[in-house]
Amino acid sequence: MRITVDVKAGSRDDSVEDLGEGMYLVRVKAPRRKGKANAAVLKLLERYFGCKVSILRGHISTRKIVDVEWEESTKRGEEESE
Repeated sequence: MRITVDVKAGSRDDSVEDLGEGMYLVRVKAPRRKGKANAAVLKLLERYFGCKVSILRGHISTRKIVDVEWEESTKRGEEESE
């Protein structure tokens, strides 16, 4: 699944906010230097979704296209409803 992520680097706290329709706002404490913010975004999204994620587009932009690589049985929310 592909999602669009807007990144706010240098934030006070790390957080992920679901804005709906495949859009997410990700705030990370890491600065926008030497890929530190991108690494923090990937780590935070992997924890949020519980699977591997990768940046497809936007490596040097605040808006990124991210691929969430999960299987059908590991989608967020399905485990909670069972």
